[in-house]
Amino acid sequence: MALWFECKVKYDKLQENGSVKKVNEPYLVDALTFTEAESRIIEAVTPAISGEFSISAVKKTRIAEIFFSEGDDRYYIVKVNFLTIDEKSGTEKKVANFILVQASDFDGALKNFKKGMVGTMADYEIVSITETMIMDVYPL
Repeated sequence: MALWFECKVKYDKLQENGSVKKVNEPYLVDALTFTEAESRIIEAVTPAISGEFSISAVKKTRIAEIFFSEGDDRYYIVKVNFLTIDEKSGTEKKVANFILVQASDFDGALKNFKKGMVGTMADYEIVSITETMIMDVYPL
């Protein structure tokens, strides 16, 4: 299972109108440690960013899985409750998970999430779908 870290990269970004704006953009990397996450994000963004940049934050996420979709450019976080039965008490129990879904819009995120869940034996309910600010994802 992957361990995902959100890394924020601060740099001066050239805007479409020609002006320069200081931005602090989040990226996701798969890593085992904070140090590896920082190293991987530096390696990943160095070719794409001209000029100086700094890593302003590195934090673990609670993302359990990512459903990629080629050609889509946005990332949505889907909070999903998996429904299980507690064997001791016999009551229904909800276990929350977060799944990142790549899509071009909200409807695409829902469709791609459902496509990614095909074949899943567990019962689940979607709690929320929210667009994130994540710019890109770098799996191992």
